[in-house]
Amino acid sequence: MAGRGDKIDKIITRLQSRISEGQFYEAQQQTRVVAARYTKASNWGAAIDILYNVAQSLLKAGQGGSGGDLCVLLVDTYKQAELKPDSATKGKLLTCLRLFDSEEPTRKKYIGEMISWSSKYGEYPAGDPELHHVAGSLYAEEHEPYDAERHLILGTKDSAEVLARLEYEWFKEDDAHTAALYAARGILPYLLTGNVRAANTCYRLFTSALNQDKSSQLGIQDVSSNSADIRVYPSIPLLNFLGLLLLAVQRANPDLYKQLHNKYAPLLAEVEAWHESLEMIAEMYFGIQKPRQSNPLMDMMSGFFGGGGGGGASTGGGARRPAVQAPTSMPAAEGLD
Repeated sequence: MAGRGDKIDKIITRLQSRISEGQFYEAQQQTRVVAARYTKASNWGAAIDILYNVAQSLLKAGQGGSGGDLCVLLVDTYKQAELKPDSATKGKLLTCLRLFDSEEPTRKKYIGEMISWSSKYGEYPAGDPELHHVAGSLYAEEHEPYDAERHLILGTKDSAEVLARLEYEWFKEDDAHTAALYAARGILPYLLTGNVRAANTCYRLFTSALNQDKSSQLGIQDVSSNSADIRVYPSIPLLNFLGLLLLAVQRANPDLYKQLHNKYAPLLAEVEAWHESLEMIAEMYFGIQKPRQSNPLMDMMSGFFGGGGGGGASTGGGARRPAVQAPTSMPAAEGLD
C-alpha cells in the first residue's frame, strides 16, 4: 500500500516539474491521461490526488485555463466515484477555488460543476451551503453583486452578514431614498427560500449601517409598543414596509399582512420588481393566493364545455394556478432555518 502511495507521489512530482519548467500544456495533457488511467481502474483516490495537486500547481503558476480544466475534471471524478460532500471532498474543491484569478473564465464553470455535484450527492437540493457561501463571498469581495447574491442567498448562517454588507456598500453609490431597494435584494429572496432568520439578519445589519452613516439626515424615529420596537424612516417609507413585513411574517396573520399591503399599495405599485416576490410571500406565509385574472369570455366558454371539473379546464380559463414556489433560479435551500 505504501509503495502504491509512493508511486502516486512520484507521478505528481514529475508532472509538477513540467510546470516548473514552463511546460504547462504538456503537464495538463499528461495529467489528464494519467488520471484517466486510474479512473478507468476505479482507483478514485489516486486520480483525485493527481488532479488536485497538479491543478493547484497550475493555478499557482497563473495558468488558470489549464488549472481550471483539471479542476472541472476533478469534480467529474467525484461524480463518477459518487462521492458525497464532506469536509475532505469540499476542502479540496474550495482550496482550488481560492487559487483562481478573478478574471479567469473557467472559474464560473468550475463553481457551477461544484454546486451541481453537491446538489446531486449531498443533502441540499439547491447545492451545499458552504460551497455557496465561499463562492458568494469571493464574488462579494470582487464587487460582483449579482453573482454574489445568487450564492449567498443559499449559503450558511454567516452569508446574511456578507450579503447585507455587500448590498449596503452598493447602496452607498446611490441616493439615500433608494435604501429599501438595496435592502430588499437580500430580504425578499431570503423569505422566498424560507430563511426568515437570515432575512431578519439582513434587515438588522443593513439598517444598523444606515443609522450609523445617515442618522442625522434621515430623521429616524424609534417607536415602541407592547409587542415590538421598530425604527421608523420617515423619508424611506418602503424600508418601513420591509421592517413591518418581517414582523408580520413572525405573526403569520393574513389580516395584518393585508392591512400592511393596503397601506403601502401606492408605493408598492411603483416597485414592479417586488410584485411577484410579494405575491409568493403572501401565499407562503399568510396563505393568501393570488387572485386569478378573470376573462369573461373564457369563463363562459369554460362553462359551456365543462370547465368546472372536466377536460375543458385544462385548456380553458378555469385552469388552476400551480402552487407558488421560489423561482427556479433560486431553489429552496433546506436546513437553513
